[in-house]
Amino acid sequence: MKKTIAIIGGGSSALALAAGLDENKFDITIYERQPTLGRKFLVAGDGGFNLTHSEDTEQFISRYTSESPHLTKSLRTFSNLDTRNWLKSMGINTYVGSSKRVFPLKSIKPIQVLNAILTVLKKKNIHLKTRHTWQGWTTENDLWMSHNDQNVVVKADIVVFSLGGASWSKTGSDGQWTRFFEEKNVKIVPFQASNCAYRVAWSDTFLVQAEGKSLKNIAISCDDKRQKGEVVVTKFGLEGGAIYALSPAIRQQLETQQTAIVHLDLKPVLSESEIKNKFFPKGKETISNILRDQLHLSDTAITLLKSQLNKIEYTNPDILVAKIKNLPLSITAAAPIDEAISTVGGIAEDELDDCFQFKNIPNHYAIGEMLDWDAPTGGYLLQACFSMGHYLAEKMNKTISSTQ
Repeated sequence: MKKTIAIIGGGSSALALAAGLDENKFDITIYERQPTLGRKFLVAGDGGFNLTHSEDTEQFISRYTSESPHLTKSLRTFSNLDTRNWLKSMGINTYVGSSKRVFPLKSIKPIQVLNAILTVLKKKNIHLKTRHTWQGWTTENDLWMSHNDQNVVVKADIVVFSLGGASWSKTGSDGQWTRFFEEKNVKIVPFQASNCAYRVAWSDTFLVQAEGKSLKNIAISCDDKRQKGEVVVTKFGLEGGAIYALSPAIRQQLETQQTAIVHLDLKPVLSESEIKNKFFPKGKETISNILRDQLHLSDTAITLLKSQLNKIEYTNPDILVAKIKNLPLSITAAAPIDEAISTVGGIAEDELDDCFQFKNIPNHYAIGEMLDWDAPTGGYLLQACFSMGHYLAEKMNKTISSTQ
């Protein structure tokens, strides 16, 4: 007789788990609070559907800034190449972009990728129950579900939670599930925003000229971390891939000092001495013309320099060159959690055994963004969820026997 598995949550890790489980051994049901599955999966595809990254496995693993043995084992078991092969088996072909990120072929939309996975689940006779919201446990340790304003008790041999983090609440990830685990004495690390915008106190004059514009081909550093890329100037501050990657270092400084300092290198392809050579002899050229014509700085970069330097500093080539290579900006806060791409925090690593099972709640497991780990953008978030789901499926297929 098959063992019953209840998967709570219908996000990326849950879909990967269900797709990998042996349907001949398990009777599997996914319970999702939203009307449809994969809501956050689809939102992630709004800006270009970055499925994973093409780095080799060890370099890939090094991108994750939190120490998570569970995640590391999962990534080694089900790698980025395995993800591409898995998608290909469903008819979703991928390609590697110029940034080495992996995308579905340009003719393939995010909804098609999701539907391909759901087709696999349908063929495996996996039950999908939407509008079911988990509300904790009964006194017998069964699951309370709210469905159409009624309470439903769900009994299962095995329960796997895949409830997401605390960002993008419109997709169902609001972190409200933490209180139920705290009642079970499960340690929860408080959620914090990651891969998010950061507040900079811009002047009104600067915003009039620069709001909504990009600083491209720059580098940003915080402590010993440095990231090349681009950012966008917003009324709130800065957002974009280059500053998202510094989230752990910025977060640490904000926690300890209430302010974080980042340093912008507006011309990372040139050394300070090479930039100085553009200024001497200056001749009749104005400072702004040298910045624009000789160094090819954008109008936004020049406007930023003017906003951060006084007239004496701006017209002194030695000071100006130093600031081009190392322009400090003060960050006073992260964006609200609900506006973040992802969160760090959730169930503490040491609450789970090697197979993601709760140490003090037998036959209950947790995977995905509800665990305390951190990753940059660029395909690493989605890959981690796929890897954890497939890792747990493989372990269950091998170690859990059907009821006799």
